[in-house]
Amino acid sequence: MDTTFWDETDRLLIRYGGGFTPRIIERAAGAYVFDRQGTPILDFTSGQMSAILGHAHPDIVATVSSAVASLNHLFSGMLSAPVLELARRLTATLPPALGKMLLLTTGAEANEAAIKMAKLCTGRFEIVSFDRSWHGMTQGAAAATFSAGRRGYGPPMPGNLALPTPNAYRSPFRSSDGSHDWEAELAYGFALVDQQSAGSLAACLIEPILSSGGIIEPPPGYLRRLREMCDERGMLLILDEAQTGLGRTGAMYAFERDGVTPDILTLSKTLGAGLPVAAVVTTAEIEQVCHDRGFLFYTTHVSDPLAASVALTVLDVIERENLVARAAKLGDRLTDRLLALRDGYEVVGDVRGRGLLQGLELVTDKKSKTPADELGKAITAACLDRGLHMNIVQLPGMGGIFRIAPPLTITDDELHAGLDILEASLKAVLATAR
Repeated sequence: MDTTFWDETDRLLIRYGGGFTPRIIERAAGAYVFDRQGTPILDFTSGQMSAILGHAHPDIVATVSSAVASLNHLFSGMLSAPVLELARRLTATLPPALGKMLLLTTGAEANEAAIKMAKLCTGRFEIVSFDRSWHGMTQGAAAATFSAGRRGYGPPMPGNLALPTPNAYRSPFRSSDGSHDWEAELAYGFALVDQQSAGSLAACLIEPILSSGGIIEPPPGYLRRLREMCDERGMLLILDEAQTGLGRTGAMYAFERDGVTPDILTLSKTLGAGLPVAAVVTTAEIEQVCHDRGFLFYTTHVSDPLAASVALTVLDVIERENLVARAAKLGDRLTDRLLALRDGYEVVGDVRGRGLLQGLELVTDKKSKTPADELGKAITAACLDRGLHMNIVQLPGMGGIFRIAPPLTITDDELHAGLDILEASLKAVLATAR
C-alpha cells in the first residue's frame, strides 16, 4: 500500500462523502480500471454510473481530441453547429412533444434548470419528490434530495415535499394477498402532500428507477397514475433519467415502459459516457412560457460545443452497436444470475431493476429482512480483492444494497466473470462469519 499517497490525501483533499476505494487508479480501458500495480479491476459501476460505452472508447477519444483542437468552448451567447445537431438528434429519440433542448454539464445543473423552468412556467414553487430521492448537490436539486445530505446546512429551499418511495420489498402498504399495494401508497402520499401544500404545487421530480435510493423501480402503472395525479393538480412531471437514459434499462428511456411522456426530461451521466454532459428537454409550449417570463440559466458552459460533440458520438455508438437491445439481452442474463443468488442464499433478500441497472439487497435473513450493512461492506472488500469493483449504497440502513451498472459494451464473458467473483466473495465472507 502506498502510504505516502494516502497520507498526502488526508493532508490535502477535502473529504466529500464516503471513504475512498483503497486502490490508486492509474488508467482505465473498456470494462476495466487498472491500479498502480497494473491490477485489472472489473468496473461494475461504469465509473460514477456514467461510462456506458466503457472507458477510453476509441470514438469518444477521437471526438474529444478533435473538438479540443478545434472547437471546445465558446462565449455562452455564441452557438455552434454541434449544439443544434445534438438538439435535432436527441429530440428525434423522444416523443414528438419533447422538442426543445438546453445543453448543460451535470445532472444537478440539469435538475436546477428543470426546477426553475417548472416554477417559472406554473407560477408556483412547491416541488414533490421521493423520500429516497437523489437529484444533485446544488441548492434546488439538494432540496429535492431526501435520501441524504439534509442536516447541518440550514434550511433547504422552501416548498419541497416528499412522497413515499414505492419499495415493493419493504413497503408497509399491502393488499390482502400480501402483495405491494402501490395504489394505496401513492394515494396516501399525495393526501399528505395536499395536506402540507401551501397551494403552490409546481412539479413532481422523480427518477423512473431510484438508484442511490437502492435501485427501487416503481411498479408498472405507477408512472401513469402519478402523471394523472400531477395533471389533476396542475403540476408538471419532471423525470430525471441521469442513470436510466440512453439504453441503460434495455429501452432508450426508462419511461417508455409506462407509455408516459414527461413535461420536462433531464439527462446527464449516460449522455456524456463519463464526461460532463447534461441536457434538459421540454415542450415548445413550456419553453415559450418560460422565455416570455424571462427564463435565465446563463452558465459558463451552457451550449459548449465539446459537450455537444461528445453527446452526438454517444448517440452514434449506441445506434451503430445496437446497445439498447444489447442492454436488454445482457440484462436478462444478469437478472437470471442474480435471481439464482437470491434463491440460493438466505442473505440475498431481493433483486430488482432493469437491463444493466440492477440491485441486490443483502439481509441477515429473509424472514426478518434486517438490513445487512456490515455484510455488504465485507463483500465489497472481498470483491475488490478478487478484481471486481462493486458499488454499495452508502446510506444508513442501505449498506447492504449493491448497485450493478456495468458498461453497455461489457462482453458476455466479462459480465459472467464479475458475477462469478460476486458469488465467490459472498461464499467466502459467509464461510468466515460462521
